[in-house]
Amino acid sequence: MSTLDQNIVERVEAAIALDKEKPGLGNVDMEKGMELIREVGAVLLDVRPPAKVSGENAEEADIPDAYYTPYTEFTTYLDILPKDKTTPILVACLKGWFANRVMGYLEALGYENVYVLGANIEDMIAAHKAHVQK
Repeated sequence: MSTLDQNIVERVEAAIALDKEKPGLGNVDMEKGMELIREVGAVLLDVRPPAKVSGENAEEADIPDAYYTPYTEFTTYLDILPKDKTTPILVACLKGWFANRVMGYLEALGYENVYVLGANIEDMIAAHKAHVQK
């Protein structure tokens, strides 16, 4: 195995080890997702491709520290990622398919506290709006 391949394997192994320490291997429900955003200060990445967005994306909905980073253009948004690789990041889409892929990319980049919202991001946007309007 080449040195480059070994380095990649070691990074994947490290990411898996970190995921094992997280409840649900890093997959969180709506309540935990809201807690990560409101109480822990997690960055939220809405990774739905443009064709899958109906209404506002998470950034347009003014969710704190939310960014719209479409999966299909993800690498063009790398500069908005936190410099501190221990910053919690919550990745969300409609069904988790794109979010799980992005979680893997982030972990390969060395991010340690990455979570996937196991609920529909549109429901989180609606819950945020309801909370803010109180």
